[in-house]
Amino acid sequence: MPAPALIAFDADDTLWPNQPHFDQAEADLYALLTHYADARTLEQQFYQVQQHNMHLFGYGAKSFMLSMIETVIQLTAGSVTGTEIQHILDQGKRLLSFPIEPLPQVEQVLETLKERGQPLMLLTKGDLFDQESKLARSGLGDYFDYVEIVSEKNEETYRRILRRYQVQPEEFVMIGNSLKSDILPVARLGARAVYVPFHTTWAMERVSEEQLEGVSFHQVTALSQVPAYLAALTENG
Repeated sequence: MPAPALIAFDADDTLWPNQPHFDQAEADLYALLTHYADARTLEQQFYQVQQHNMHLFGYGAKSFMLSMIETVIQLTAGSVTGTEIQHILDQGKRLLSFPIEPLPQVEQVLETLKERGQPLMLLTKGDLFDQESKLARSGLGDYFDYVEIVSEKNEETYRRILRRYQVQPEEFVMIGNSLKSDILPVARLGARAVYVPFHTTWAMERVSEEQLEGVSFHQVTALSQVPAYLAALTENG
């Protein structure tokens, strides 16, 4: 295969922690609302509501707020208090403004690749305003030649991006922590995908072992291993 012409990085939980903030907000709200239902019931109902609303609200803190409010309204038959809804809104606002701190070695990796002159892209999905704000708060924006914020990461999205940048699938590398969004659709297009596991994964992003059967991708244990992998691709391209 040819050397990479475009290297794309996922953002949330690849370059900086994101899901732990949502997990904590969810746990805090379950504790607040425990007099209505136990945490397991709240979790199950919230998951179902999120699934139902995904095509309307997309991803991110705003979707989290709206779906949590709807969940509590349903479980309480509308008797949830204004004060409790305000708590949900406050948690959502915190999710829109928490400090963005790059994960270990992220800046060193990006600096190394930038010095090599390899074109870098930030390719993330979610709410446009929210993701732009995270990137600005991260201080990592100058490392990227291109930024793409999309509503979904599927095969059609990747095809559209490859066409826009005039890159063939075999010249593209996607690096991320989500098997569902960063790995499977990329590998199915015949592009290279590098999986960087994170210690927690949102339920909506999990995939089964059956979905991974026959899918070819490269896995690293840490982002710091990515430059060596990319260097080998360039040498062998």
